Amino acid sequence: MKTALTLLAIAGALASSACTESRRARNDATWTDRPADITCWTYGTQTYTGQSTGKVEYNDGGRIAFVDAANHRYTTIDGDCRVVYASKAG
Repeated sequence: MKTALTLLAIAGALASSACTESRRARNDATWTDRPADITCWTYGTQTYTGQSTGKVEYNDGGRIAFVDAANHRYTTIDGDCRVVYASKAG
């Protein structure tokens, strides 16, 4: 019984500290409001390239939504998009 409790405590400690860099990056991108460079394609043809003013939202059906930095309009795009968030300052 004592061995089982010790193993359970060790497993809990390992699980709670197992936050990887990719998980941190995903959480950072999800919960921060940094600009992103966006490039989208439809059927292999580039249909959009630009930058958002802040966070990019992902809607159902693969559509993204953001405020375009060039014209300050709310923009939605359907297609295959690459979203690269700006690195943190400091």
